Amino acid sequence: MRRVIVNSTPLIALSNIGKLDLLRLLYNEIYIPQAVYHEVCEKNDTASKILNQSLNWIHIVPIEHPENYALYRAKLHAGEIEVMILAQENPRADLLIIDDNAAKKTAKFLGLPVVGTMGVLVKAKQSGIIDEVAPLLDTLKINGFYISNQVVQIVLKQAGEI
Repeated sequence: MRRVIVNSTPLIALSNIGKLDLLRLLYNEIYIPQAVYHEVCEKNDTASKILNQSLNWIHIVPIEHPENYALYRAKLHAGEIEVMILAQENPRADLLIIDDNAAKKTAKFLGLPVVGTMGVLVKAKQSGIIDEVAPLLDTLKINGFYISNQVVQIVLKQAGEI
């Protein structure tokens, strides 16, 4: 079974379009550090409610070495920092799901496999879980998730929709 660690933005984005369950369907269970849980739940909104209803397959894991925060503080937020630390504390971490570019670059530099929300949607399409990516991209945009036109074209091409 894959060990997948997820940051707050993909959780919020997928929750806001009613597709958080894609993570369960693709990976069975996911892990989030405490800082990510707090970031998602600091507002009592849709994402917070959906996350709390999904704690049977979303596992909140404390990091063991908070002193490692200092290694990442310059570029990353608390949730992103804890995702990196949790992945390094758990060598079984197979995948990180993060949307922030600085965090993705840091993960790649550390040799950690990483995808974003768009990668999750493409994988869901390739796995036959969803029929189309394009309507979900539109819904993400309507809900305030920024996706450049260039990224939309790349994602649609990867999904075989153009």
